[in-house]
Amino acid sequence: MRHDLDHFERIARKTVAALPVAFRPAAKGVLLRIAEWPEPDMLEDLGVADPLELTGLYEGIPMTEKSVEDMAPQPDVVWLFRQPILAEWRDRGDVDLDDLIAHVVVHEFAHHFGWTDEEIAEIDQWWT
Repeated sequence: MRHDLDHFERIARKTVAALPVAFRPAAKGVLLRIAEWPEPDMLEDLGVADPLELTGLYEGIPMTEKSVEDMAPQPDVVWLFRQPILAEWRDRGDVDLDDLIAHVVVHEFAHHFGWTDEEIAEIDQWWT
């Protein structure tokens, strides 16, 4: 199995395309970015010291907070960070890499749809 950036992007795009029909139109406007590592300013803004702790990031205004009165906002972006995802995959040893990539994608898109980490954790059985 290839573990390069192109593979991550293919799995991420496949995951977005498979979102429930009701969510797909809102997901289409979100840019998807795959990077080896999070940028230092991302880590600093989030107060994250170890870059291995950040597998993905949603940058934008959640749909539940958007307003027609907003000044031309920047596009929403979902980031996936290849090296932290690979590290988690190796450390866990009990999940398929493609499933982990898909899980991170769904988690970050949930933030776009307005869900908090706490709300996601209530219904997300991934880690139990």
